Amino acid sequence: MLDKLSREFLFFDGAMGTMLQRRGLKAGEIPELYNIKHPEKIRQIHQEYLEAGAQILTSNTFGAHRLKLQGTGYSVREVVEAGVKIAREAVKAQGEGLVALGIGPIGTLLSPLGTLPFEEAVSLFKEQMEAGAQAGADLILIETISDLYEAKAAIIAAKESADLPVFCTMTFQEDHRTFTGTDVLTMVTLLQSLGVNALGLNCSLGPAQIRPLAEEVLRYSSLPVIVTANAGLPRSGETLAVYDVGPEEYAEEVRKMADLGVCVFGGCCGTTPEYIQEMRRVLRDKQPKRVEVKRLSACSSSTKTVVFGEDVRVIGERLNPTGRKSLQHALKVRDMDFVVREAIAQKDTGADVLNINAGLPDLKEKDVLALMIQEIQSILPIPLMIDTSNAEAMASGLRIYNGKPIANSVNAKPSSMDAIFPLVKKYGAMVTALTIDEDGVPETAEKRLEIVGKIVEEARKYGIPEEDILVDPLVLTASAEQKSVLETLRSIPMIKAAYKVPIVLGTSNISYGLPRRHLLNNTYLAMALAYGLDVPITDSTNAGLMDTIRAFRVLSNLDEGGASYIESSATVDTQKKEAPPKEESNLADMIIRGLKDAAGKKTEELLHSLQPLEIVQRWIIPALDEVGEKYDSGEIFLPQLIQSAETSKQAFEVIKKVFSNDETAKQSAGKILLATVQGDIHDLGKNIVKLILENYGYEIVDLGRDVPVETVVQRAVEEDVKLVGLSALMTTTVFTMEQTVKALSKALPDTQVMVGGAVLTSEYAQMIGADYYAKDARDGVEIARKVFGR
Repeated sequence: MLDKLSREFLFFDGAMGTMLQRRGLKAGEIPELYNIKHPEKIRQIHQEYLEAGAQILTSNTFGAHRLKLQGTGYSVREVVEAGVKIAREAVKAQGEGLVALGIGPIGTLLSPLGTLPFEEAVSLFKEQMEAGAQAGADLILIETISDLYEAKAAIIAAKESADLPVFCTMTFQEDHRTFTGTDVLTMVTLLQSLGVNALGLNCSLGPAQIRPLAEEVLRYSSLPVIVTANAGLPRSGETLAVYDVGPEEYAEEVRKMADLGVCVFGGCCGTTPEYIQEMRRVLRDKQPKRVEVKRLSACSSSTKTVVFGEDVRVIGERLNPTGRKSLQHALKVRDMDFVVREAIAQKDTGADVLNINAGLPDLKEKDVLALMIQEIQSILPIPLMIDTSNAEAMASGLRIYNGKPIANSVNAKPSSMDAIFPLVKKYGAMVTALTIDEDGVPETAEKRLEIVGKIVEEARKYGIPEEDILVDPLVLTASAEQKSVLETLRSIPMIKAAYKVPIVLGTSNISYGLPRRHLLNNTYLAMALAYGLDVPITDSTNAGLMDTIRAFRVLSNLDEGGASYIESSATVDTQKKEAPPKEESNLADMIIRGLKDAAGKKTEELLHSLQPLEIVQRWIIPALDEVGEKYDSGEIFLPQLIQSAETSKQAFEVIKKVFSNDETAKQSAGKILLATVQGDIHDLGKNIVKLILENYGYEIVDLGRDVPVETVVQRAVEEDVKLVGLSALMTTTVFTMEQTVKALSKALPDTQVMVGGAVLTSEYAQMIGADYYAKDARDGVEIARKVFGR
């Protein structure tokens, strides 16, 4: 059946949780345990979906991982094997169909945003996938993922534990980003490169709201696209949540998405066999649109993609310790604040990507490189180029990187390609290819072109497309290899005419050993750009070099109307006129930038002359407000929001330590109780709300996840709180939230309740009697200010 993928429409089943609730699933029960306790109910649901026309059944194993099953008395293997076995039996009875091993999110943010280590996430997924593969699953469906890093962990686990096709769908908000800030292009860019067989969207939104997102996915995807939307928005029913989009309306939106090019459909929250039947009916006489291969050269972080070839892109070169004693010292003592400052300086001066290198003889390169990646990625959305000749360090760096990195580098020597290409393929990276073979750097442009051909051809054998290769024809020094200067430039248009590869050059090598290096660097950069250089590796903090690039973009019609050139010129003029900022204002800037160590030291310094409350009101709170505004406007995303919150927390810790006996320093802005409702183990949203509220001075009573209704009420009474925050991710637990809200209202009529979570809306919050709906942590702060006073 999968061999027909993209040639015929394929249909998954619909919601399992909705169907189980109709069959008596109670609040707090774990749906996956029905595989063992009530297998007949699961079998009946599968049978109904098959009879309605579903071709692929999803096993009831969505959350069957070790953390969720802990304390149940059942192992991951038992639950997963039972779930796959039931689906297999249903398919056998029907006579045809496939079984997809359903894999959902773990429910905890991965480090550094959260506490779950990347490798632990991989391990959790592997346990499910190994059991599912051995039980007879036909494919793996990774679904409802809102964190790109978690998607990568799951895909790597799938590739390492089972030889099965992998489908992956992520869940987006109406702003076309995931909960952690990933946009559609970034998702498609990474998932395709990681080697999934199909990708797409599920959950969170109804079919009409998800259609524009599907259209965007189709713009970039060369793979079959899946859409399994919710049945609209949830409303409060008598005993469970009901949804506002019926089968006919849902199917009509499916028809529109099929016309756009989506070829795999199913249903998520609120959908039933009737939805599948109606989808089959409206598409019975249609054929899918042909999937076109899109050739895009791109790297990414988790929230930003940089496309090469459309415009000049700059790779910042300053995070290389060669010849830089200050960086060498910082790396040796693990001074990551210095590294991050260098990264920020390059981004602020126009770098699109940063090259990072930790190649010092007396360093544990693998460990330091990994630390650099994690620290920079926790603060900046800029993609990284991982620069190392150590294959072990390269493998480690590519594995833990969040997004699609660039591996720097490979050359035409068989030993180099044998070592690097498998890593590039496995971890979905781009790669920089140097025009070097066994004979060294060639003297002519023609020989450089020949070497590129060897590299491209070998890459194809590994399944690496040429658009994922950045070619570096190598700049030699004019002082030693003057004849080769023009040969390098002459090779640029020759290579680009033969292959769909962007050209990258470290242009500043040209001037080594000669006086007035800046003159040679600027001139050679301009010449290289004119020959077709796409990606200069240079010092973006050098105003002369960046001015050359900006001028070239105007003169080559890349900067339409000279808008960027004019804007940068105005910025330069302003900077000349303005006085430098006062030193003490840097605390706010450090919090905004996420410089934890520097913020702690600065706070200690300010405490010599200022009272704690003055520091909080003058620097910390305004900084957090600015970060919140940037987050609301989409200028920064969840990783940067959390890093700033952690940085302000560092400042608060210094204040608490120094003034441990000062009652003013201990004052609380108000006490708030937080809980994830019974039956739901997903606490990532709640934990972020907690972190942000604590930084605004609120005292948080955190009851954790899967908290029974009576426990929430009892603790709210005991703690005498004015505000309770409730969170839920799963549709099977929203009715529990309603029960909790009603119980709180009865026991504590003066206590106000705010609710949030991926499956909730402001309308639903109002229906269940909540006082406030918080779409994110920033909303939580504003609600707290209303309740307790600013």
